[in-house]
Amino acid sequence: MDETLDTLGRTIQDALAPSIKGYGIAHHELTVAGEARDIVAIMRLLRDDERCLFWNIVDITAVDWPGRERRFDVVYHLLSPKHNVRVCVKIETDENTPVASIIEMFPGADWFERETYDLYGIVFTGHPDMRRLLTDYGFEGHPLRKDFPLTGFVEVRYDDELKRVAYAPVRLAQEFRNFDFISPWEGTDYVLPGDEKAGKLGGGQGS
Repeated sequence: MDETLDTLGRTIQDALAPSIKGYGIAHHELTVAGEARDIVAIMRLLRDDERCLFWNIVDITAVDWPGRERRFDVVYHLLSPKHNVRVCVKIETDENTPVASIIEMFPGADWFERETYDLYGIVFTGHPDMRRLLTDYGFEGHPLRKDFPLTGFVEVRYDDELKRVAYAPVRLAQEFRNFDFISPWEGTDYVLPGDEKAGKLGGGQGS
């Protein structure tokens, strides 16, 4: 299987040499790294070339790497029913550079691109309906970015008096605790409330 994928990877790279940065095989799946500016040409070859025939768009998502200049990987998963093979295509982009939509070639990319925009803030140019899909109207930010706060900005609840859904800024009942993530057998470097009692009890039992 991996030999077949290696042959396919070389075929794609040779056919789109300027647009393909490389490929790799892991867990019996081919991953192709492409240039974002050429994503439409890459997808067209994967769909139409007789050696590929990836007709099914399985998923489009993203991965956030905040420490990187181009912080996002946009990830496409395709399936070839003809050859019974899957391929993963990755391209890189940043917060301000949009990516071309592939909806004209793969109509099923519609909601996948909207979801990626909603959760990561990646804009797909040429998409006919580029608006949020999963979050609420007026939602601030993009919740799957690594720098998005875990609490969010707004809490939603049903107000019995108003008889409708109400929105309010998030208020935490207590501050976040700091965890040092060391082995529980070694204990922490700080004293937790109540630990002083355990010390006194231990001393009394040993005397």
